[in-house]
Amino acid sequence: MKFLNSATKLTLLLAIFVFGACSEAAETEEELVSRAQGIHDRVITLDTHNDISVANFTEEKNYAMNLDNQVNIPKMVEGGLDVSWMVVYVGQGPLTDEGFAEAKADALSKFEAIHWLTEVKAPDQIELALTSDDVRRISASGKKVAMIAIENAYQVGMDMGNIKKFQELGGRYMSLSHNGHSQFSDSNTGERDSLWLYNGLSEMGKEAVAEMNKWGIMIDLSHPSKLSNLQAMALSKAPVIASHSAARAMNDVSRNLDDEQLMALKANGGVIQTVAFRSYVNSAKDAAYSDASNALRTAIAEEMGVTLVTNRREVFQMPAEEREAYMASIAPVNEAFEARKGELTAEPVNVSDFVDHIDYLVNLIGIDHVGISSDFDGGGGIFGWNSAAETFNVTLELVRRGYSEEQIAQMWSGNLLRVLDDVQRIAAEIQAEG
Repeated sequence: MKFLNSATKLTLLLAIFVFGACSEAAETEEELVSRAQGIHDRVITLDTHNDISVANFTEEKNYAMNLDNQVNIPKMVEGGLDVSWMVVYVGQGPLTDEGFAEAKADALSKFEAIHWLTEVKAPDQIELALTSDDVRRISASGKKVAMIAIENAYQVGMDMGNIKKFQELGGRYMSLSHNGHSQFSDSNTGERDSLWLYNGLSEMGKEAVAEMNKWGIMIDLSHPSKLSNLQAMALSKAPVIASHSAARAMNDVSRNLDDEQLMALKANGGVIQTVAFRSYVNSAKDAAYSDASNALRTAIAEEMGVTLVTNRREVFQMPAEEREAYMASIAPVNEAFEARKGELTAEPVNVSDFVDHIDYLVNLIGIDHVGISSDFDGGGGIFGWNSAAETFNVTLELVRRGYSEEQIAQMWSGNLLRVLDDVQRIAAEIQAEG
């Protein structure tokens, strides 16, 4: 090009630029999907919130089978989900010795179930990870990865020593409350009636923040109140996470984090794991679709002579055996509904709506602080990502939005694992100081 005059050089360079731009724009749908699949296969995909039922951890019925639930090993394989954070969840009960004892027993049964799956039933298919290095090693071996989350510190009771015990059992993050005020903090549910126990953290909650820092447990902001979260971030010596929350500016529900909390989380060095829970992503759209779906489902149930429980929360709060029996009774209704869904005119909350939240969060606090979660088997799921088997669809939408492989790797696991590393490093320093 050195023998061409300046005008000719400029024309040639412009032609090369235009040709390159046109070539990139000319990527076909098939090529885009293929490129997205390559990215999906190479990055470590990690979902920070999957609820479990101990009923699915038996010889007769377990995660090595393709059960009807949203997350199990076959579905993880099908959708390319590498890491499932299995949640040791206990609902909020009375702040009494009896309540604490029952909650702890419930929690220990879930810890035991996860260890049974990874150590006895299917150690050749899935392994428990305790560190980010474990995640990378296990994933590279071709096996799936299990990690353990603790939802609702209610199960700790009044014995702070249980925090260390739960860490020793594999727990790597914990929320200080759930739907209802705990002995540690106010819950976001206080917004319903403006009744609070502590106006944030209790004194015991403040001690719990220090204990979690000391033993390397990430503090989870996804259920406590706004004041509780701001106080926890101010007190914590380590970064925090919101394991399954979306952006409140995009959808105004108390479970989502507002911009003030998000900016504090950014300053803290933490990460929000954007949740694919349809009513947290777009309440109005979900309500319209739910109304239409319920009307059709009710009509089908009446035709079959089946009684439906229309309140989803009531179903979720049923004892495990009762819930399983109910779900079995309505299986024919669900099957018929699936066959007739084409009759619906309302649209469900979908992957594009979900990634709108990711876009908002990335623009507000930066890509270093944004991750991905589903809340599967706890109410989560959207059209296009309604089980682990459909995980690729999230990567595909991120590729469509123009995110690079490096950015997608960050959101799927890199950011969360970086926080885990920081939390564990700081814990080691605290312990070394005595």
